[in-house]
Amino acid sequence: EPVVFFKPTSCIQGPSDAIVLPRGSEKTDWEAELGVVIGTRAKYVAEEEALQYVAGYVAVNDVSERAFQFERGQTMDKGKCCDTFGPVGPWLVTRDEVPEPGNLSIWLDVNGRRMQAGHTREMIFGVAKIVSYLSEFMTLMPGDLIATGTPAGVGLGMRPTVYLRPGDTVTMGIE
Repeated sequence: EPVVFFKPTSCIQGPSDAIVLPRGSEKTDWEAELGVVIGTRAKYVAEEEALQYVAGYVAVNDVSERAFQFERGQTMDKGKCCDTFGPVGPWLVTRDEVPEPGNLSIWLDVNGRRMQAGHTREMIFGVAKIVSYLSEFMTLMPGDLIATGTPAGVGLGMRPTVYLRPGDTVTMGIE
């Protein structure tokens, strides 16, 4: 089943705003993801109808502090909810402009070095499945933002591991 966590509005920010490393940060990581913005109230939505509830798509950097996430009680939220850990945008692309959300390239660079180069077809769960699944547990409301998962290339998976440091520049994009 999909792993579920939340990102409070205090972590959401613009795509060019600075990511501020929180006090005690040791392992802050990047995660380029396709973001899904809900357009219509959704509860118990069938997978084959789920995309009808989507307003559009955005680029999301699901910034994650791995030490908080994995070394302080195994709670995803603590490592994903820090202030500034949700750069989004710069555009909302409407659903009709992206007829196949499972067919988009996605990339992320740190200091000009390509760290992630993947494709939404590599997602474990497609957008329709994710929207349908979440609607089983919660009512999705217009404006809700769902981050869908990241391709290979996060710092945690590198050997040796690589994490963000003050002054690093992160850029990302989705086709």
